[in-house]
Amino acid sequence: MSLKSVLVDGWSWLNFKPLFSDTLGMPHRRAFPEAYATWVPDADARRLAAYKLLAAYDHNQAGELAEIRDGAEARERREFGDPSMFVDTLVAHVLGRDQQITVPGAENAGTPGADSDTATAERVQSLLREWAEEELLAMRLQQGERSAVGLGDGAYLLYWDADKQRVRIKAYDPGFYFPVLDEDSDGSDFPDRVHFAWELPEDPRRGLKARLRRITYELDWIRPATANGVDRGGREVRAAVLSEPADASPATPVLGRGDQVDANGSITRMYPWSEQPSYKTCYLTDAVWELGDLKGQVDVDSLPMDKARFATNDQGEVLDRLDLYLDFVPVIHVPNTVPAAGEHWGMSSLAKALQVFDELAGSDTDAARASATTGQPMIAVSGVTDPRQQYTVGPGTVFTLGENGRLTAVDTSPALRELREHRHDLADRAANTVRLPAVSLGTMDPSKVPSGYALELSLGPLDSLISGMRLARDHPDRLIPKFTQRLFQAGQHPDWVGLPVLPAKIQRGPYTPTDKATVLTEVTTAYQAKVICLETAIRMLQDAGWPIDDAEQEIQQIQARAFDDARMLADALGNPDEVADFLGREAPDDPEPPALQLPPGTGLPDPDGLEEDPAGPAARGSGGNTP
Repeated sequence: MSLKSVLVDGWSWLNFKPLFSDTLGMPHRRAFPEAYATWVPDADARRLAAYKLLAAYDHNQAGELAEIRDGAEARERREFGDPSMFVDTLVAHVLGRDQQITVPGAENAGTPGADSDTATAERVQSLLREWAEEELLAMRLQQGERSAVGLGDGAYLLYWDADKQRVRIKAYDPGFYFPVLDEDSDGSDFPDRVHFAWELPEDPRRGLKARLRRITYELDWIRPATANGVDRGGREVRAAVLSEPADASPATPVLGRGDQVDANGSITRMYPWSEQPSYKTCYLTDAVWELGDLKGQVDVDSLPMDKARFATNDQGEVLDRLDLYLDFVPVIHVPNTVPAAGEHWGMSSLAKALQVFDELAGSDTDAARASATTGQPMIAVSGVTDPRQQYTVGPGTVFTLGENGRLTAVDTSPALRELREHRHDLADRAANTVRLPAVSLGTMDPSKVPSGYALELSLGPLDSLISGMRLARDHPDRLIPKFTQRLFQAGQHPDWVGLPVLPAKIQRGPYTPTDKATVLTEVTTAYQAKVICLETAIRMLQDAGWPIDDAEQEIQQIQARAFDDARMLADALGNPDEVADFLGREAPDDPEPPALQLPPGTGLPDPDGLEEDPAGPAARGSGGNTP
């Protein structure tokens, strides 16, 4: 008796599909030819096939893919976009209503007692937010999350664009992402070598054969400087730069800018964001191979470099191990879920519900067929005068029947009703499996919610789901602004010269519906009772969905009109400068008051007895004899 081995891995939740897993656990060759390309590593075959199958569900093409194995009948299945709706809903929830880059300490800028570190944090935060707006970061995150939620993984690439003089960010399809993982790694360690690879189709008009393009970022030891050159075959490559020989001494390699040689003979480099010299740098290689040149046992990590044709960037530099002057690989992998111990890849949000989606498609197909018989009813005719006559049911049709003739209509509407109810049950089952309550899908009648507390309880599964998904994205949300700061400094942008690399994070907004009026009442009561500060109150209003774009600016505008608070501050401190700073205004000048000038005849006593009476001595009397 032959025994079948059961394959358990990160994609074994797809083993129920005969199209995905045969007796050996490998995908169907005709359905997934990309997974069997000569350059694809064996360990990535099931991963690439899973991405394609999940993308087929997302694009309503699961039946088209199943037709390859199951025949034309599989093409007749109805697919009404349920998986795509689930993905869109989860993407909106995991992103939140808005995304904002924050730097700790920047919220205290402009407040009394703020130091230089606070001003620096506020400056870095402003620059990062300006970059996010110019680079359309919200759209890039939307692209990356669409892949992460639907396929299980996403990838971002950050790079310096010398023409635009800013950092660029690009979201990559995870099917192009091939990291070289260390066998001793636990899966969470960042790889030192990452490939982006995909095939280019044949182009007969331009005389181009089918090709493979591979972009590689590799962290390696710092080596001497290189420059554009040409090998013996006429290929453009990078060659070592040699010094001019002096006298009879041989030429020696030239070090790159800012590089030094330590006592052990190793090359070191001091990066602007580091306090210690580094021995590593990141090299970029962008090359193309003709598929016909790939012979033997090669994969994406062991392609023959002598057959490669290297690309050239906009500055004319050949991309053959080009030194990027970075001590990190600017590629960020985003798993949809927290990977299992020792794993690198995430899991699609559709993974556990795919069988329910198949049942939904089958129910929709049956309902479509039943609705056809309900709209065009089946009729039995008895007692016809001519049995050979054909009848067509339609408006105004007249049937000629003989003696005891009869028409009998077959009512199939009860079956259609049962199918629709069964479909609703399956939809609820899929929502429960994915942990999306009806209120989050927009399928619940708001009038049926008994209270806000009951609504909050119904969102419990969604809260735990989004918490886990955002935990998996916590590290990438910190790496994006961190890499952005370093790339701006490596590009020597004038706005970033002298600024430190500060910890920053992409803050994702709230995703659950909130009662704004209730939150406003709570915030107002707590603030007036002096149990929360103004910064906390503004943050609570932001979380509730109030249209406050910049909390710091909102606080400044509130304080600029808080004259009662300013009056109390003046009474407490007696310092007009601090009061003016609180209101965001300039303190008035305080000149020396003029000397007091009294008009004559005021009747005030003359302390020195020097002022003369205008009437003269006679008016004052003489000798006391004048009455």
